[in-house]
Amino acid sequence: MYANDGFRELCRQECLRLLATASVGRIVHTRQALPAVLPVNFCLDTDTAVVLRTAADSELARAIDGVVVAFEADEVDAVAHAGWSVVVTGRATVVTDPAEFGRLARTGPRSWVASPVEVFVRIEPELVTGRELVGGRTIKGVDLPA
Repeated sequence: MYANDGFRELCRQECLRLLATASVGRIVHTRQALPAVLPVNFCLDTDTAVVLRTAADSELARAIDGVVVAFEADEVDAVAHAGWSVVVTGRATVVTDPAEFGRLARTGPRSWVASPVEVFVRIEPELVTGRELVGGRTIKGVDLPA
Protein backbone atom coordinates (compact mmCIF):
# COMPACT_ATOMS: atom_id res chain seq x y z
CA MET A 1 0.00 0.00 0.00
CA TYR A 2 1.29 3.46 -0.88
CA ALA A 3 1.24 5.94 1.98
CA ASN A 4 -1.01 9.01 1.68
CA ASP A 5 -2.20 8.26 -1.85
CA GLY A 6 -5.89 8.84 -1.06
CA PHE A 7 -6.70 5.15 -0.96
CA ARG A 8 -7.57 2.94 1.98
CA GLU A 9 -6.72 -0.74 1.91
CA LEU A 10 -9.77 -2.95 2.46
CA CYS A 11 -9.82 -6.11 4.56
CA ARG A 12 -11.04 -9.39 3.04
CA GLN A 13 -14.53 -9.11 4.56
CA GLU A 14 -14.97 -5.54 3.29
CA CYS A 15 -13.84 -6.68 -0.15
CA LEU A 16 -16.34 -9.55 -0.26
CA ARG A 17 -19.16 -7.31 1.00
CA LEU A 18 -18.49 -4.80 -1.78
CA LEU A 19 -18.05 -7.52 -4.39
CA ALA A 20 -21.52 -8.84 -3.51
CA THR A 21 -23.00 -5.48 -4.53
CA ALA A 22 -21.56 -5.56 -8.06
CA SER A 23 -22.94 -7.49 -11.01
CA VAL A 24 -20.25 -6.88 -13.64
CA GLY A 25 -16.54 -7.51 -13.37
CA ARG A 26 -13.52 -8.39 -15.47
CA ILE A 27 -11.79 -11.73 -15.74
CA VAL A 28 -8.04 -11.56 -16.40
CA HIS A 29 -6.39 -14.59 -17.96
CA THR A 30 -3.61 -15.47 -20.39
CA ARG A 31 -4.23 -15.60 -24.12
CA GLN A 32 -1.32 -16.46 -26.41
CA ALA A 33 1.10 -15.68 -23.57
CA LEU A 34 -0.39 -12.18 -23.11
CA PRO A 35 -2.86 -10.81 -20.57
CA ALA A 36 -6.48 -10.82 -21.74
CA VAL A 37 -9.34 -9.03 -19.97
CA LEU A 38 -13.02 -9.72 -20.58
CA PRO A 39 -16.08 -8.15 -18.96
CA VAL A 40 -18.43 -10.72 -17.42
CA ASN A 41 -21.47 -10.78 -15.21
CA PHE A 42 -21.06 -12.82 -12.05
CA CYS A 43 -22.27 -13.57 -8.56
CA LEU A 44 -20.73 -14.63 -5.28
CA ASP A 45 -21.48 -18.20 -4.27
CA THR A 46 -21.31 -19.20 -0.61
CA ASP A 47 -20.30 -15.57 -0.02
CA THR A 48 -16.72 -16.11 -1.20
CA ALA A 49 -16.36 -17.85 -4.58
CA VAL A 50 -16.85 -15.84 -7.77
CA VAL A 51 -19.11 -17.67 -10.24
CA LEU A 52 -19.65 -16.79 -13.86
CA ARG A 53 -21.63 -18.49 -16.63
CA THR A 54 -20.47 -18.90 -20.21
CA ALA A 55 -20.90 -21.07 -23.29
CA ALA A 56 -19.40 -24.52 -22.83
CA ASP A 57 -17.52 -24.25 -26.14
CA SER A 58 -16.28 -20.70 -25.52
CA GLU A 59 -12.65 -19.74 -25.73
CA LEU A 60 -12.98 -18.33 -22.22
CA ALA A 61 -14.13 -21.63 -20.70
CA ARG A 62 -11.26 -23.49 -22.37
CA ALA A 63 -8.67 -20.85 -21.44
CA ILE A 64 -9.40 -20.58 -17.73
CA ASP A 65 -10.43 -24.08 -16.62
CA GLY A 66 -7.87 -25.27 -14.07
CA VAL A 67 -5.65 -22.19 -14.16
CA VAL A 68 -5.05 -19.25 -11.85
CA VAL A 69 -6.88 -16.09 -12.94
CA ALA A 70 -7.61 -12.67 -11.55
CA PHE A 71 -11.09 -11.22 -11.28
CA GLU A 72 -11.75 -7.53 -10.67
CA ALA A 73 -14.89 -5.54 -9.98
CA ASP A 74 -15.25 -1.91 -9.00
CA GLU A 75 -17.55 1.03 -8.56
CA VAL A 76 -16.53 4.59 -9.33
CA ASP A 77 -18.28 7.91 -8.76
CA ALA A 78 -16.42 10.30 -11.05
CA VAL A 79 -18.22 13.36 -9.67
CA ALA A 80 -17.49 12.62 -6.01
CA HIS A 81 -14.05 11.18 -6.78
CA ALA A 82 -14.91 8.13 -4.73
CA GLY A 83 -15.09 4.42 -5.32
CA TRP A 84 -13.57 1.03 -4.71
CA SER A 85 -11.86 -1.81 -6.53
CA VAL A 86 -11.60 -5.46 -5.47
CA VAL A 87 -9.37 -8.13 -7.01
CA VAL A 88 -9.85 -11.86 -6.42
CA THR A 89 -7.02 -14.16 -7.48
CA GLY A 90 -7.49 -17.91 -7.53
CA ARG A 91 -7.92 -21.08 -9.53
CA ALA A 92 -10.84 -21.18 -11.95
CA THR A 93 -12.62 -24.49 -12.54
CA VAL A 94 -15.59 -25.49 -14.63
CA VAL A 95 -18.35 -26.89 -12.40
CA THR A 96 -18.87 -30.55 -13.33
CA ASP A 97 -20.94 -31.85 -10.40
CA PRO A 98 -24.57 -32.22 -11.64
CA ALA A 99 -26.11 -31.26 -8.28
CA GLU A 100 -23.97 -28.14 -8.01
CA PHE A 101 -24.70 -27.24 -11.63
CA GLY A 102 -28.43 -27.57 -10.94
CA ARG A 103 -28.19 -25.36 -7.86
CA LEU A 104 -26.22 -22.72 -9.76
CA ALA A 105 -28.71 -22.87 -12.64
CA ARG A 106 -31.33 -21.72 -10.11
CA THR A 107 -29.25 -19.28 -8.06
CA GLY A 108 -26.25 -18.29 -10.18
CA PRO A 109 -25.75 -15.56 -12.72
CA ARG A 110 -27.78 -15.48 -15.94
CA SER A 111 -26.01 -15.41 -19.29
CA TRP A 112 -25.96 -12.19 -21.23
CA VAL A 113 -26.05 -14.21 -24.45
CA ALA A 114 -27.86 -17.54 -24.32
CA SER A 115 -25.99 -20.58 -25.56
CA PRO A 116 -27.34 -24.11 -26.16
CA VAL A 117 -24.85 -25.55 -23.66
CA GLU A 118 -23.56 -23.43 -20.81
CA VAL A 119 -21.12 -24.01 -17.97
CA PHE A 120 -20.47 -22.33 -14.66
CA VAL A 121 -16.93 -21.37 -13.79
CA ARG A 122 -16.01 -21.04 -10.12
CA ILE A 123 -13.04 -18.98 -8.94
CA GLU A 124 -11.97 -19.99 -5.45
CA PRO A 125 -10.29 -16.97 -3.87
CA GLU A 126 -6.73 -17.46 -2.72
CA LEU A 127 -6.02 -13.72 -2.54
CA VAL A 128 -8.65 -11.03 -2.02
CA THR A 129 -7.43 -7.44 -2.09
CA GLY A 130 -9.14 -4.11 -2.42
CA ARG A 131 -8.80 -0.39 -2.20
CA GLU A 132 -11.27 2.37 -1.54
CA LEU A 133 -10.75 5.93 -2.74
CA VAL A 134 -11.48 8.17 0.20
CA GLY A 135 -11.85 11.90 0.55
CA GLY A 136 -11.89 12.96 -3.08
CA ARG A 137 -9.31 15.49 -4.29
CA THR A 138 -7.66 17.79 -1.78
CA ILE A 139 -4.32 19.52 -1.42
CA LYS A 140 -3.37 20.83 2.04
CA GLY A 141 -7.02 20.71 3.11
CA VAL A 142 -8.35 22.64 0.07
CA ASP A 143 -10.92 20.91 -2.13
CA LEU A 144 -9.99 20.94 -5.79
CA PRO A 145 -12.58 21.38 -8.54
CA ALA A 146 -13.43 18.29 -10.56
